[in-house]
Amino acid sequence: MSVLQLTAMVVGGMVGAGIFSLPRTFAQATGPLGAVIAWIIAGTGMYMLARVFQALAERKPDIDAGVFAYAREGFGNYPGFISAFGYWIGSCIGNVSYWVLIKSTLGAFFPMFGDGNTAIAIAFASVGIWSFHFLILRGVQQAAFINSVVTVAKIIPILTFLVLVFVAFQADLFRFNFYGGDLTTGLFEQVKATMLVTVFVFIGIEGASVYSRFAKEREDVGTATIRGFIIVTALMVLVTLLPFAVLQRADIAGLRQPSMAGVLESVVGPWGAIFVSIGLIVSVLGAYLAWALICAEVMFAAGKSKDMPRMFARVNKNNVPVTALWVTSAIIQTIVITTYWSRDAFALMLNLTSATTLIPYLFVAAYGLIIARRGETYDVRPEERRRDLLLSSAAVAYTLFMIYAGGLKFIVLSAVLFAPGTILYVMARREQDKPVFDKPSDWVIFAAICLAAIYAVYGLTTGAIAI
Repeated sequence: MSVLQLTAMVVGGMVGAGIFSLPRTFAQATGPLGAVIAWIIAGTGMYMLARVFQALAERKPDIDAGVFAYAREGFGNYPGFISAFGYWIGSCIGNVSYWVLIKSTLGAFFPMFGDGNTAIAIAFASVGIWSFHFLILRGVQQAAFINSVVTVAKIIPILTFLVLVFVAFQADLFRFNFYGGDLTTGLFEQVKATMLVTVFVFIGIEGASVYSRFAKEREDVGTATIRGFIIVTALMVLVTLLPFAVLQRADIAGLRQPSMAGVLESVVGPWGAIFVSIGLIVSVLGAYLAWALICAEVMFAAGKSKDMPRMFARVNKNNVPVTALWVTSAIIQTIVITTYWSRDAFALMLNLTSATTLIPYLFVAAYGLIIARRGETYDVRPEERRRDLLLSSAAVAYTLFMIYAGGLKFIVLSAVLFAPGTILYVMARREQDKPVFDKPSDWVIFAAICLAAIYAVYGLTTGAIAI
């Protein structure tokens, strides 16, 4: 894969469902001032994290699929598994959110799809899941090429949206919305309420790192990560802020998702909603392709490194991780079916994806901090050690703040997935005739996960935790 294809993997992974939902999601929480502060925090934090990915790709070129492998390298086998499983299951949940938003988008034009949780909508999504499944089985390089084409195609409607809304810019309306209009919550609470969605839309920043084993040159991984980050950040900030100059905040907050369609409709008429809806479907299908690839690749790498059962390391004649892909598609299918009983499936999938993915991100940032403190790999270019120490420290602080801002609810809900998922780790360890846990700290981590899972199940059954 060339640096252009790797960049397309980053952009394709990040520009998906989230960007089309930003106007309403931000307007429900804050105005332009709070949005700017939120993006400064998120952009700075994610930039630091992107730089950590870049530095690790260059300093640890022997570590492939680094999202979870860095956790194993720095903290041991069980934390490595937790990182791999968390990243994988979070990506699966994120893929479900794509289908939910597609179904909801179609529901605006075809009532049989409802809000995306009708039986017909679920059947439609199921056909899509397995169509992509068999496409990917034909070869990852072919799928990566399609992703590059789709990435270009889905950027066009977003740029068109930005140009049309910019032309309609009303400075007086923007000033009226600036402090949040009639919102009664304080600025800190407004910013805090947007944090999980900023994590969701930035997920995918590690797309090039996941595919590092396919890169023509290792340094292309870091270059693609930074390029993708800059492109997508600029798009997301503009999509968030410009709607405040054409509609009142309360009106934006009341729009149906995808809210970008409603904003453009208010500017140019009904064709604007149709145009954005088509763009969303292309965008989300492209993002789904990118993330289906990433999900399978992560499980393949984990099986190859023996963090997961060895069956996940199997590939077919096209060098596609076949078992990993089958399991990934089956999990996505199962979660899509459960959306039938969910009140707000998109919001739930968004928040769960963010919570589960923050854990692997924290491990990556912490590993970057560890090797910088030790001076490991800094025999060459030792002058970069101080810079990397600052970058990784900031990335650790950012991910910890995101976990806090997201709230305890989604962390304990994610434990419901982590606890039974540990069965895969037990299987992998037994295949190697090794003890399940290497050290006492592994038992502590496992016990904490089990307790959190029990608390979450209790909360769900008693109604203390609502989804």
